[in-house]
Amino acid sequence: MMRWLALDFATTHEAADLLVDYLSGLGAEGVEVQDAQEIRAILSAPNSLHYADTDFLNKLGETVRVCAYFVEFPEGVRCNRKIDMFAVRLYDNVPKTLIRLKDLEVMIRDKIRDFSGFLDMGAGYLGFREIHEEDWAENWKKHYQTIHLTDRLVINPSWLDYSPAPDEIVISLDPGSAFGTGRHETTALCAEFLDELAEAEDRVLDLGTGSGILAIIAAKLGAGLVEAIDIDPLAVEVAKTNCAQNDVRINCHAGELSDALHETYDLIVANIIADVIAALASSIPNRLAKDGLFIASGIIKDKFTYVETAARQAGLELLVQRERSEWCAAVFRRIDC
Repeated sequence: MMRWLALDFATTHEAADLLVDYLSGLGAEGVEVQDAQEIRAILSAPNSLHYADTDFLNKLGETVRVCAYFVEFPEGVRCNRKIDMFAVRLYDNVPKTLIRLKDLEVMIRDKIRDFSGFLDMGAGYLGFREIHEEDWAENWKKHYQTIHLTDRLVINPSWLDYSPAPDEIVISLDPGSAFGTGRHETTALCAEFLDELAEAEDRVLDLGTGSGILAIIAAKLGAGLVEAIDIDPLAVEVAKTNCAQNDVRINCHAGELSDALHETYDLIVANIIADVIAALASSIPNRLAKDGLFIASGIIKDKFTYVETAARQAGLELLVQRERSEWCAAVFRRIDC
């Protein structure tokens, strides 16, 4: 079974790119970077649809964490456990060769020392962790368990056996590269509103569908028509896979509200971020059927007043607001209904 080494580093924002380039050139199969400054830049970019909890950013601190993954030489070479050898590239544009772990560490420490002559490299190399291939493939699943969103809505990973109660509705959902597993407060709040408000034969539009979880919930609750839209084509593919896994018919496609296929909907749900919801507000009333409702989530508490003001100016009235941790969700209705 193939084994991997995860080499850990602590460095500075200024030195991170140089270190990553060096490790990649050395032959690392992958390099992971956690840089709070870079994350903040992404969050503050114009029209960014990304967000992160403040606590998460604070925990990162200003130290940049870098992890480089090296694989044990895979081509049938049997390595003594006491003299482990890993495949690295000693020079540019040459094939990988075998090197002992202790020699690899010395090489990396020497290179960081050289870099330190002209750049603050921070603490540098911290050590390594051994990762077995079977652990890599399976351990992440331990973080995902069955979730009861409401008394009857259950999210269950496909690899877990679950026997539902007679009145429970089970959504089989695997984590993927799109937001929405039911674990986040914003998704849970939306699910609660859908459970209470969705009616049989409703026409439902899920804006920013991510994993498709809210669209799937609407379909499972008996909605007559469900459409799911996301600006990210990759998210759309994840949503399509999850819809097929749950045997529900949902029209998933890339686009924005203006690309919605039907003139009006009984329910529009948007679990995005405050700034985007506020920007969308003016377009929502015209896409709601008579007595239609708009469920909005992904709103940080501090920005709820901003969203409510934009909604009111657009012709929407607030019916109910709920909070969980630092997040808000709300239900709006057209004022002229």
